[in-house]
Amino acid sequence: MGQRTGRRQFLGGVLAAGLIPKPTWADAGAPAFLSAAARPDGTYVLCGITAPLEVVFEIDLPARGHAATAHPRRPEAVAFARRPGTFAVVIDCLQGRAKATLTAPEGRHFYGHGIYSESGDFLFTTENDFEAGQGRVGVWDVGAGYKRIAEFSSGGVGPHDIKRLPGRETLVVANGGIETHPASGRAKLNLPDMQPNLAYIDDGTVTEVAMLPAEMHRNSIRHLAVSAQGAVAFGMQWQGDGPAAALVGHHWQGGAMQVMRTPGEDLRAMAGYIGSIAFARDGKRICVTSPRGGLLQTYDAVTAQLQDSRPLADVCGVAPLEGDFLVTSGTGVLQRMYRLAVPHAVPLMWDNHLVAVAA
Repeated sequence: MGQRTGRRQFLGGVLAAGLIPKPTWADAGAPAFLSAAARPDGTYVLCGITAPLEVVFEIDLPARGHAATAHPRRPEAVAFARRPGTFAVVIDCLQGRAKATLTAPEGRHFYGHGIYSESGDFLFTTENDFEAGQGRVGVWDVGAGYKRIAEFSSGGVGPHDIKRLPGRETLVVANGGIETHPASGRAKLNLPDMQPNLAYIDDGTVTEVAMLPAEMHRNSIRHLAVSAQGAVAFGMQWQGDGPAAALVGHHWQGGAMQVMRTPGEDLRAMAGYIGSIAFARDGKRICVTSPRGGLLQTYDAVTAQLQDSRPLADVCGVAPLEGDFLVTSGTGVLQRMYRLAVPHAVPLMWDNHLVAVAA
C-alpha cells in the first residue's frame, strides 16, 4: 500500500500544480471495477480492481459499504452505506480521500445505490420517504459540491437499484415493493400488499411502469443490469410462502416482462435470493449470484433458459469481463467465472456488488 499511497500523493501534487488539468480513471491506476470490502481488522474500504485482477487502491470508508457508482469522466466515486443508511461518501480516487459526504434529508434514508447522469453533472439516489411509505429519487448537483437540488417519485415503494439506459438520460428503478420504517428496523411492513415494479423515468417523470403477474407480487425486484443494447435484467428476492416461481427477469422498455425459466431443483438451490446480476458485454447472457445459496447461475437472454449453475461460497459481486464474468465473494475470492484458473484470493471480504468503471 505504501507505493500506491506515494503514487497518489505524487499525482495529487502534479494535479495541484495544474499539470494534469483533467485527470481520468487511468491516473488512478486504471481500475475496471469498484467494490466495497472489509479488511481482516474490521475496517472498511472501497477498492479499485483492474481487468487483470489487481487491487490498485483501497480507500477507507466510515462504515460498511454496499454499492458504489463511478463518475463517467473523472476518477471519482460515490460509495453508499448499507440500507437503511443515511450517508454516502464522495471519494477522490486519485488522491485516495473522501471529498464530500451526502446526508439524506430528514425523513429519508438511502437504499445503497445511485447512478450518475451521462454527463456526470448530476447524481441520482434511491431513497425512502418512510413516513409516506413511498420511494423517491434524490437529485444532487455534482458541480455544486453535490448539493441536493431536487427529488421526484421513484414510481413505487422501496426503490433499491437504479440504472441509466445507454446513451440516454432515461433512468430505470427497481422498486422492490417492500415498505419499511426506521422505527421498525428492517421489518417488512406490507408483504401481503406489496407490488414491485420497474419504473422508467425521464426528466423526473415516470413514463412507464412494468409489473410482474399478480401471482408473483411477493417477488421483490432488487437489482438491475442494463445491456449495451438497452435491455434490462432484474434479480428478485422472494418474500412469499413456498418456493418462488422465478428469481430472474428480463425487460425491454415498451414490452412485457419475461422471467427466466429455471428447473425446480436449480431454482430452490438459490434460496429465494438473488444478490447481484450482470449482462455479458454482448447482451446474450445474464449471470446472477446467490450468497445464500452459494451459487452462480447463467441464463441465455434470448431463450430465457438456464445455461449453467456452479457453486461458490458466499458469492455476491458479478460484472462482465472480456467475454466472461468476474465474480467476488465474502471469502476473498476474486476470479473469472469461466476461464477458471486457481481462484485469486486476497485478504479482503468483498461486499455485495462489483461495479464497472466506464472506459
